[in-house]
Amino acid sequence: MTAPAFSRLPVTVNLPLLLQALAAIDEDRWQGHFNSAYYSGDWSGVALISPSDALTELSPGQGQPLRRAPWSDDQRWHEALRDWSLDIVSARLLRLGPGGRIHEHRDYDLDGPDADLRLHVPLLSAPEVDFWLDGQRIPMSVGECWFLDLSRPHRVENRSAQPRIHLVLDCRPGPWLARQIADGLPTTPEAGVGQSDLVRFQQRVETDPHLARTLQGLHDVDAFIESAVALGAGQGLHFTREELRAAMRNGLRQWSEQWKA
Repeated sequence: MTAPAFSRLPVTVNLPLLLQALAAIDEDRWQGHFNSAYYSGDWSGVALISPSDALTELSPGQGQPLRRAPWSDDQRWHEALRDWSLDIVSARLLRLGPGGRIHEHRDYDLDGPDADLRLHVPLLSAPEVDFWLDGQRIPMSVGECWFLDLSRPHRVENRSAQPRIHLVLDCRPGPWLARQIADGLPTTPEAGVGQSDLVRFQQRVETDPHLARTLQGLHDVDAFIESAVALGAGQGLHFTREELRAAMRNGLRQWSEQWKA
């Protein structure tokens, strides 16, 4: 059976205990994410469990799960997850700071029938955090647990003044987890579509002849992208060069070409 793109699992999250454990993490334990080309701003993490052969504590790997000090020294992490029948191979806290952006990418190591399954548990998050998966905004809320197929294109934007922190678990496939994913589908909230600043800019260009003419005169792709980003920012619509390039690759070429006609 093909896994869905996302599902909110029908499990109870012990949020108070997780937040207590989070508050005990020293600031100097947070490390910059290893995929430095994939983000702007603060995207950092703390490894709780990681593969023994990982290049960094936050990196993927194939080795045996190694319990790091924050997990081993604080039983609250284990206690909060004790009722979940999971074979955890990686557990991380991932923090996206205010104004931070994770550019669109895919996690190819999560692709395939035998790949690990990734769960996200939002611990701290504001309504102004946008998590986009396959062009859909995933309505995750604090204290929930979500399965996300992140082998698909995804990106994140924190438009709030507060850090967004998720507990991220990579788990081996198993009957309990498969059942929770399937059982969660009927009550999973619908994803939002097409409300990013880039899409709003697209809509504005389609109704503003001056903007359309400005972009139609640009035949160089790099100049086109630079101009579009600057014009969007001038109207309070903020998107990155990487987002626009990804959008053009993922099906908006026809939209951009009509500006150049």
